[in-house]
Amino acid sequence: MEYTRLGSTGTTVSQLCFGTWRFGRNTGGVVETDREEAHDLLDAAWDRGINFIDTANVYGDPNGTSEEYIGEWLDDYDREDFVIASKVYFPFDGRGEPGPNDSGLGRKHIRAQIEGTLDRLDTDYLDLYYIHRWDEDSDIEETLATLDDLVREGKVHHLGASTMAAWQLTKALWTSDVEDYERFDVTQPLFHAGYRDDVKDYLDVCADQDLAVCPYSPLAGGFLTGKYERADPDDPKQFEGPEGSRGDIYDSFGDYYLSERGWHVLDELRSVADELDATPAQVALRWLVEQPDITCVPIVGARTVDQLDENVGAVDISLSDEQFNRIVSARYADDGERWGHRD
Repeated sequence: MEYTRLGSTGTTVSQLCFGTWRFGRNTGGVVETDREEAHDLLDAAWDRGINFIDTANVYGDPNGTSEEYIGEWLDDYDREDFVIASKVYFPFDGRGEPGPNDSGLGRKHIRAQIEGTLDRLDTDYLDLYYIHRWDEDSDIEETLATLDDLVREGKVHHLGASTMAAWQLTKALWTSDVEDYERFDVTQPLFHAGYRDDVKDYLDVCADQDLAVCPYSPLAGGFLTGKYERADPDDPKQFEGPEGSRGDIYDSFGDYYLSERGWHVLDELRSVADELDATPAQVALRWLVEQPDITCVPIVGARTVDQLDENVGAVDISLSDEQFNRIVSARYADDGERWGHRD
């Protein structure tokens, strides 16, 4: 495993982050990753050098299950070896039906949720605390003041922002600077080789402000692993995939991940993978790790140890400028723009 600084912070993390959104998640009456499987995957991640673990208070069914699994697992390890991230925003149903103050980024909800998160993780502090979304109903000054207090109290080391517009991120950073609050050091956007909508301006802000980028869904829900094949040359959303895969389970998979651009990118990932004796998934992850101008640490959500091993193989390859830029060009196959080339 290779390691990198998390943006401008003094914290060092593995080049891949292990995501735990499947832990305790109930899909069609079946738990995707139960307690034993979760602990086995965490063991495997640590054995392979991954020290960065991502979760959220709402992951699992009921909410908080993912954090509980991680907290139980950490009992057998030295907490200081790990960089643990969690999140706050969405309605939390740990007390039954969520009440009017059980969601959002107001002071009351943040204060309640950090205590619950720390309790479930069985830790005194978080290394990284994200706001999971932008809250239109809460004043950003109140949110940032509350998060600033958590840092000053030692309950949180660094702050992060997940899934918002570039202008919202800029507004939050400006407010922190003006009010002398702790600012966001890390972001968590949707970003993968097949996706470019609404991400250019966001990444420009991250590069200018030296914010680390930890993309979620870096393999487009498994599409960029190459396990799906196009079923209709005239309809990019028609595909064939393995039974039990996300595309097989979720009806919205094609609408969410598939496009003409995506198939062009997948073709190029396969071509580069053949040249490197790698897999499309490894090339897709490496393309993110090698992004110019930003520290990019993809969040991988492997369901099995074999998948995790494939993901970790991304740290053992490197892309030439020509290979990197071919993937960029595939992202823009439908127009003339070429943002993101590497010199």
